[in-house]
Amino acid sequence: MIDASKILLYVNDPAASARFYGSLLEREPIKETASVAVLELAPGMSLALWRRDGVKPLPHLRSGGNEIGFRVADAAAVDAQYECWANKGVPIALPPTDLDFGRSFVALDPDGHRLRVYASDGDM
Repeated sequence: MIDASKILLYVNDPAASARFYGSLLEREPIKETASVAVLELAPGMSLALWRRDGVKPLPHLRSGGNEIGFRVADAAAVDAQYECWANKGVPIALPPTDLDFGRSFVALDPDGHRLRVYASDGDM
């Protein structure tokens, strides 16, 4: 058996991305070099922000082709998180909206990756 342990995002500037995610998620990087910054998301799961031009093999994707989902307790928590991130100046691609799986909003990181905060009654 193999377990997922890391989400990798290719970024232009790992330090800037680490500052963005550190502020957004209210945590400090657990590792930071010139080419990568790593933040713990949950026990056993981390987010690695890898300098795009150092990835081997070079990726075909240029920017913003990924989405990370952050599940919260309910619709009120979606709205509260939206207010928090919007007040920090995080770009918003979709304001809080009721979709077929539940309430959600989408923010963007400095490289255009999508950050979806959502509340769902199902397995989404």
